[in-house]
Amino acid sequence: MFGVNVKGLLFASQAALPLFPAEGGSIINVGSVVSELAPAASAVYSGTKGAVDTITKVLASELGPRRIRVNAVNPGMVETEGAIAGGFIGSEFEKAAIQRTPLGRTGLPTDIADVVSLLASDDAGWLSGSLLQAAGGYR
Repeated sequence: MFGVNVKGLLFASQAALPLFPAEGGSIINVGSVVSELAPAASAVYSGTKGAVDTITKVLASELGPRRIRVNAVNPGMVETEGAIAGGFIGSEFEKAAIQRTPLGRTGLPTDIADVVSLLASDDAGWLSGSLLQAAGGYR
């Protein structure tokens, strides 16, 4: 989990840096609301997503002079292949998450894609080092 969520993010960012044009660009990391919620029995996963938050802020500071914006989208419960395969969708866990979500539903991949599209666009040109929770208000 650490290899994928932390090392993978660092290595991908490092590999991408030489490809950015002089006018800069955008790096968008994927974290999770668990970095703030810290639910029981999630120490490793929550810890790796906490690292994503911190790395996002550090890289935003380091890469800002190159006009590279670095932000993270932090989803809540989303109906993905992994959530389905993990037995979360349709479970009591999902029902409890929905009850804590003001918008009253599990997220869809398109909900997250829309936030990523915004962060990649010029409309987010003044955002860097931001952690955008895309969780339907789940806190």
